[in-house]
Amino acid sequence: MTQTFGDVRWRKLGEAGKPPVVLCHGTPFSSYVWRAVARSLSRHHEVFLWDMPGYGASAQYDGQDVSLAAQGQVFASLLDHWGLEAPLVVAHDFGGAVSLRAHLLHGARYRALALVDPVALAPWGSPFFRLVGQHAAVFEQLPPALHRALVREYVSSASAKGLHPDVLDQLVAPWLGDPGQGAFYRQIAQSDQHFTDEVQHRYPEIDIPVLICWGEQDTWIPIAKGHELAELIPGARFEPIAGAGHLVQEDAPAELTAALLDFVAAHTPPTS
Repeated sequence: MTQTFGDVRWRKLGEAGKPPVVLCHGTPFSSYVWRAVARSLSRHHEVFLWDMPGYGASAQYDGQDVSLAAQGQVFASLLDHWGLEAPLVVAHDFGGAVSLRAHLLHGARYRALALVDPVALAPWGSPFFRLVGQHAAVFEQLPPALHRALVREYVSSASAKGLHPDVLDQLVAPWLGDPGQGAFYRQIAQSDQHFTDEVQHRYPEIDIPVLICWGEQDTWIPIAKGHELAELIPGARFEPIAGAGHLVQEDAPAELTAALLDFVAAHTPPTS
């Protein structure tokens, strides 16, 4: 799919026509983090995965708009492109903000919404995140070896248990070389809390089933934010995931998949 934001790469698993589920990744990740969950869901659903512009296999280029505002527009357009009127959406980290903006600002309709350690409430952004955002042009000039070490350390910190070397390599690879290095700092520089401030006051309007899963050992976004979010969304169910950091998909894949399978099954209409 081509937008003014560049080529958007996506794929689907499972049998066409089965109840649709859409998986949204966060930053600085890609749809790769959903690989195990996607395979499990695809047994009984048509599963859609996509890489946000500027991430994974999607386009990366100088001057690209990769802000949360842009991603919300792209996601709403993707749902139209796929012909999905009201899929069940599962979203992690920044993907949570993207899905919430698409729903509340762009009219995207969901059957239900599962949020996994989402970026949704102020304040957000670590000291590292703010430092890079303020000096992105300087960081873009880092020697490749130093940049690689920085990205590996940053991505690793999302896990409470430590990432398998092969998984870490896969997560870091899109941010290396040209244009990956520039894209890594660009997406941080364009992150701004006002993109969630614009929708945070509207969370009480959400009237679809919502599940909020949260890694109990998330050092990127404390679990207290998860409880706060659950209180703002009417009827939201909160499920802590023991032993998991921010990257719940890697730290506790079985526990997260079980929670998502239960939620998806509970909100999937029976097929004839």
